[in-house]
Amino acid sequence: MDTLASLRDEVLAAVGAAGSLADLDEVRVGALGKKGRLTGLMKELGGLDPEARRMRGQALNVVKDEVAAAIEARKTDLEDAALDARLAQEGIDVTLPPRPDGVGTIHPISQTMDEVIAIFAQMGFAVAEGPEIEDDFHNFTALNIPPEHPARQMHDTFYLPPHADGTRHLLRTHTSPVQIRTMQEQAPPIRIVAPGRTYRCDSDMTHTPMFHQIEGLVIDRSTHFGHLKGCLIEFVETFFEVSEVPVRFRPSFFPFTEPSAEVDIGCSRKGGELTIGAGDGWLEILGCGMVHPNVLIACGLDPAVYQGFAFGMGIERIAMLKYGIPDLRTFFDADLRWLKHYGFVPLDLPTVTGGLSR
Repeated sequence: MDTLASLRDEVLAAVGAAGSLADLDEVRVGALGKKGRLTGLMKELGGLDPEARRMRGQALNVVKDEVAAAIEARKTDLEDAALDARLAQEGIDVTLPPRPDGVGTIHPISQTMDEVIAIFAQMGFAVAEGPEIEDDFHNFTALNIPPEHPARQMHDTFYLPPHADGTRHLLRTHTSPVQIRTMQEQAPPIRIVAPGRTYRCDSDMTHTPMFHQIEGLVIDRSTHFGHLKGCLIEFVETFFEVSEVPVRFRPSFFPFTEPSAEVDIGCSRKGGELTIGAGDGWLEILGCGMVHPNVLIACGLDPAVYQGFAFGMGIERIAMLKYGIPDLRTFFDADLRWLKHYGFVPLDLPTVTGGLSR
C-alpha cells in the first residue's frame, strides 16, 4: 500500500513536471479521478475503526486539498504561458510598412473637411461644434434674419413638431448657430471654424436635403475686411494647390454680415474641362462679410468695441470643384465603386506642409 506521504510527494512532483494542459489533466485524473490513487485510498476508509477512519480521513483531505491547489496553480501558469506564446505568434510588427489597401478608403467629404480644417488650423483657427437640432433664436433671430425671411418657411426648413407653447425646434439650416453659441460662451478674441452637417428641403444635381458646411468666425477689436480677403485668398490657393488663383469679391447681401460679399475664383473651361486658375471664367465658391452689429448685440458683445468677419462654404461644392465630381447626389449613394475611384488612402493625412490631397 502506498504511504500517504510518498504519494503526496509523487503527485506534486508530477504536477510540477507537467508541460502542457493535457499532461496536467492526466496527472489530475490519475490522482483525483474516479479510479485515481487518492480516490482509492478514500474508498478504503470504510474498513477502518471509527478513530482510525477519522485520523486517516483528515490526513487524506489535507493531501487532496494540497494536490488540487497545486493542480489549479499549475493550470494557471500553463494557460498564461500558452497565451503569451499565442500573442507572440500572432503579434503585428507595427514598424512594418502599412498596407493601405486593406484598411478601407476615406470618403471625399471627410477628406475635404480635413483639408479645410488643416489649412485654417495653420492660420490659428480652432474647431468648434454645436447641436444639429436648433431653436429659432440661434438659427435665425440671433443672425439678424427677420421673421418674414423666406429661409424660415416650411419649404426651406425641416421643422420638428411644435411644443406645448407653440415653439418649434428645427434641423439647423447652416452651421452659423455654432458662431452664435461661441460668441455667447467665449470672450473675444475668437477665431474658430465650425464644420458639420446641415439640412434644407432641396434635392437636385447640386443640392441635397442633408449636406456639409464649414464656416469661419473671427472677432476682436481691430479685424477689418482686408484681413478677411487675405485669409480667404490664402485658403483658396492652398486648398486648390494652385499658385496665384484669381480671386474676386462681389458685393452681395446676407442678413448676418455687412458689408457682404460672394467670393469667385478664376477658372478655364477650354475643351470642355474645368481647370482652376487663370482663365476667362469665374466660379462662386463661398460667401463672407463683416459680422453685422445686430449679431454682435444679440450675442452680448458691444459693436462699438468689437468687430469681426465670417465666411461659409459647402464642403460638397468645393470637393466637386477640386476633384472633378459631377453630381452631388453620388456623395450619398453608398456605391463602393465610386468610393474606390474618388476615395483617399486613410493613412495619408492632409497637412499644409506635407500635402493636402496626396
